[in-house]
Amino acid sequence: MKAKTIVRIVLILLLALILAVISYVAYVLIDYHRLPDWQRLEVVDNPSRVMDTETPYSILSWNIGFGAYSQDFSFFMDGGKHSRAYSEEEVLTNVSAVSDLVVREDPDLIVFQEVDVDATRSWHVNEAELLTSASAGCGYVEAVNYDSPYLMYPIFRPHGKSLSELLTVTSFSAESAGRRSLPVEDGFRKLIDLDRCYSVTDIPVANGRTLRLYNLHLSAYTSDGSIATDQLRQLISDMSQAYAAGNYAIAGGDFNKDLLGNSSEVFGVSGKDYSWSQAFPIELLPKNLTLQVPFDASSPVPSCRNCDIGYEPGVTFVLTVDGFLTTPNVRVSDCRVIDDSFLHSDHNPVSMTFTLKDD
Repeated sequence: MKAKTIVRIVLILLLALILAVISYVAYVLIDYHRLPDWQRLEVVDNPSRVMDTETPYSILSWNIGFGAYSQDFSFFMDGGKHSRAYSEEEVLTNVSAVSDLVVREDPDLIVFQEVDVDATRSWHVNEAELLTSASAGCGYVEAVNYDSPYLMYPIFRPHGKSLSELLTVTSFSAESAGRRSLPVEDGFRKLIDLDRCYSVTDIPVANGRTLRLYNLHLSAYTSDGSIATDQLRQLISDMSQAYAAGNYAIAGGDFNKDLLGNSSEVFGVSGKDYSWSQAFPIELLPKNLTLQVPFDASSPVPSCRNCDIGYEPGVTFVLTVDGFLTTPNVRVSDCRVIDDSFLHSDHNPVSMTFTLKDD
């Protein structure tokens, strides 16, 4: 083959590659969108049970890590190896184990995060369907947290497209629900931060008031962690307004902030290299909101592990990022991390027992 022919072929292949890259970038930019603020959500299978005052109830929050995080799983965006769950069977095993634990705990309310309904990374398993089918007699609210374009990275095993939700399960009747859009980073970083939100479910109380239940998953993959603080400001404002109107408010989920403020000291592994693990800005909280941190000083259990490696006690960086915010008319008697040893998610579930005051 003549040299000119070889050069021509190389140039054609190079041009084709350039066009493919340009086309992909255009697709990602064009496909990127954000859902409207205060999108109305459906309460499915709404039960008839009414919430009362001065009665102990429990709520459980769990980021299930899209069903991928077996104990040895590491994630490429955290510096680990994998971009997808090992297999469909692994996803089914992990989500089934989540359901089993929740059934044993038997909470009155549940807020799940990172629940995939149709995603490459979780082998297109509808995890919301699995979780709700295990919650007999309960209603549920699904809020799309992000619907991302196909991520063509890593090259040989792309992360793909993700449709992921916040799932709220309630054993009480809910009168309405909505999706509140959160601020995200600007420029190209918004493609990593994706679309973020929290859901709001309004549950009538027997005394005529309403419990506003917030399900949240604040941003992690940002430039410096500050956007999660901006998101927190919005949540604080909304909860304060609900309380000012005479209602109860509880927010539960993954704050992507160190709720202890010193998890490195508590658990003995430094987190200085992880920009997302900033201390929760407790100074932002007004007097009408209390951070409920799931912590037992005599036997501390973390709620989250970093996923640059699989879980190795004493080696893997761990911290507590999952918890609750409550208004003063919510009396909390217990808040704890349930130690599942990160067997089926990169998060352990957290539980809170509370009573709505009648005053």
